[in-house]
Amino acid sequence: MIKADEIGRIIRYHRKQSGLSRQALAILAGVGKTVIYDIEKGKETIELKSLLKVLEALNIQLTLDEPSESRVGEQ
Repeated sequence: MIKADEIGRIIRYHRKQSGLSRQALAILAGVGKTVIYDIEKGKETIELKSLLKVLEALNIQLTLDEPSESRVGEQ
């Protein structure tokens, strides 16, 4: 399981690689600059909608993988 601080490190790395300030990324993603700061600092109460906007702005794809025995509807 990935933790909030790991997500923050990934976001910060890709933001810097893209040459973006926190303010520029916030504008690009359509979120407040505090959201970027909170994500990068590992805050655990970020809205999923906001996180997804930031990931999209940085062209980072999120993949969900569930254990096969817990898949809904499969028997």
